[in-house]
Amino acid sequence: MNSVKALVLTGYGLNCDHETAHALKLAGAEADRVHINSLIDGSVRLEDYRIMVFGGGFSWGDDHGAGVIQAVRMKTNLGDRIIAFVEGGNLVLGICNGFQALVNLGLLPGFDGDYRSRSVALTYNDCGNFRDQWVSLTVDADSPCVFTRGLDRLDLPVRHGEGKFFAAADTIKRLADSGQAT
Repeated sequence: MNSVKALVLTGYGLNCDHETAHALKLAGAEADRVHINSLIDGSVRLEDYRIMVFGGGFSWGDDHGAGVIQAVRMKTNLGDRIIAFVEGGNLVLGICNGFQALVNLGLLPGFDGDYRSRSVALTYNDCGNFRDQWVSLTVDADSPCVFTRGLDRLDLPVRHGEGKFFAAADTIKRLADSGQAT
């Protein structure tokens, strides 16, 4: 049996790519660390992978907001390919700054197959400070997320200045009803 191929993005201000690739390998995947420019110039094909990971860090220094420039650069150069990747049933994981980029790309929440429109946002923390702490999260057993299957709880570090999730009340209700948020 062939192992699944995973692409871990690297680039300007991104980090955690080495340990993310290592974790994917421990889980049985073949993980490649790939610079964003290699996807843009076509020297690496997104279509050759089943998992794409947007990792953490401070992409492009988080100028103009967390994950914004990365999202604009990827949407401009890779938008249709990323959407085709998602629509093809492949997996995308956003960790920290990578999650912020996925939100800014419009990939999340992906209601009704809409991977272009932004209906949620991450904005500055209410406290006005950078948060650096551990949190314990309860995992929804009915969540459609394949990355949390079989887990009851996650203890995770959170480190962000723009981690406040914002959406209209009907969007938040829909996220909760679909098991995408608790």
